[in-house]
Amino acid sequence: MTPTKEQLIDALSREYEYLCHDDFDPNVDPSPEDYRQSLHNLTIEELIEETSTDDDFTLEQFLEIYS
Repeated sequence: MTPTKEQLIDALSREYEYLCHDDFDPNVDPSPEDYRQSLHNLTIEELIEETSTDDDFTLEQFLEIYS
């Protein structure tokens, strides 16, 4: 499976919103909108790296959870 750049950005943005839901500090953390915008500057390879996936937690699993 080869996800598109937009699929990766969508999934990473959803993950970020989930992680920030209970632990967001506006003095330190970028807003979800700013985080999403920063993802547009990354290549597909960098986006995949941002998912922190590996052989145990695959990219496919990440996309399934956050898509």
